[in-house]
Amino acid sequence: MTITQRDTDTSRALQGLEDGRASVRLRAALELGTTPDPRSVDTLIERCATEPEFFVRDMLTWALTRHPVSLTLPRLVQEVGSERAQARSQALHTLSKVGDRRGWPAITRSLLSDADPEVARSAWRAAVVLVPEGEESALAAALATQLGRGGRETRLSLSRALVALGDAADPALRTATEVADAHVRVHALATQRMLRDPDAGFDFAVEEAKRVVALGGSGQEGR
Repeated sequence: MTITQRDTDTSRALQGLEDGRASVRLRAALELGTTPDPRSVDTLIERCATEPEFFVRDMLTWALTRHPVSLTLPRLVQEVGSERAQARSQALHTLSKVGDRRGWPAITRSLLSDADPEVARSAWRAAVVLVPEGEESALAAALATQLGRGGRETRLSLSRALVALGDAADPALRTATEVADAHVRVHALATQRMLRDPDAGFDFAVEEAKRVVALGGSGQEGR
């Protein structure tokens, strides 16, 4: 492919990201990932902040992972500080897919407790991917402050993040089973069950935890 042809193809694909049809935007993102061009990185990241369709955003993320980390990482780290919730969420999601631990400092406590549930969930997922060796217990303690938060999907996402940390999550979960808030205790107990038994379903673990809390227990008796 000649340089002129590549320039033309890149320009056409970048224009395609602005098309009103999701199918065209999806194809454009696919083209930009199939033939990476450093000049498309900024536009791909900017589009992540506004793209309304999940499957197109996922393709945008894939396209970014096809570009050199030296180009994408600094821009993604910058984007997690955006005032727009979708920009923060998608940048965090992309950081988790890039998987470069140099992005770890961008995962701040404020992001882990972000008021927007999509941002918080993305931060939890990115954190367990990027956490440096030896920092798992500290991350678990930070995540545990979010126990009891939100609806089922948010709580399931947090439980999965804590379970992904393995035994490092146990001290923080054990502490959480003894707090006054019953919602926190239930969530902590359910997550403990999932940690001990990976085959345990979330809903089953929650119902079991509710029975324990209703009987006045902490779930730690006899352990």
